[in-house]
Amino acid sequence: MTETEIIRLILHGDRDKFRMLVEKYQQMVFRTSMGFLHNKDDSDDLTQDIFIQAYESLNKFKGDSAFSTWLYRIAVNASLNKVRRSPLKLILQRFGNPSTNKNEKENPIPVSDNEDPESILIRHEHIEWVQRALDALPENQHTAIVLSKYDDLSQKEIAEIMGISESAAEALLFRAKKNLREKLSSSSKKI
Repeated sequence: MTETEIIRLILHGDRDKFRMLVEKYQQMVFRTSMGFLHNKDDSDDLTQDIFIQAYESLNKFKGDSAFSTWLYRIAVNASLNKVRRSPLKLILQRFGNPSTNKNEKENPIPVSDNEDPESILIRHEHIEWVQRALDALPENQHTAIVLSKYDDLSQKEIAEIMGISESAAEALLFRAKKNLREKLSSSSKKI
């Protein structure tokens, strides 16, 4: 059954078919939201919200682009809106909220039994360092990098999702990578 057929059935009242779309795209939506939020719980919640929004807006999907492109647009916009609405919360998560119980803090980094604590700490700090640099990029560059690196999309797909030309997507990715390198380079000099 094609996505077009599934969507048609959903729009004609077969709500259970939406589960097929959720199962197919859940990881994609989660990865996208993680690229912006860097927090598993928030990304899980936002992923659910994105699918609710997609379900409620499904009648607006015209089929001019692939369903995945349409869903990416919803995921990117919802992620950006979440970041805009709660910058303080994201900052507190990133740098540690003094009112948060340390035991409640989740360890998002998998740990192997044969890895020493210093290596784990260094890896954790490196991930946070990259996330801070990524978050400091202009919004359109951040979006392009997330779609490219977290979701492994081509420039053509990124251009379609962002509503820009393929050459503009290429230039945007180039600038994003350059800015990211500069931010990481300047941060490493401060250490």
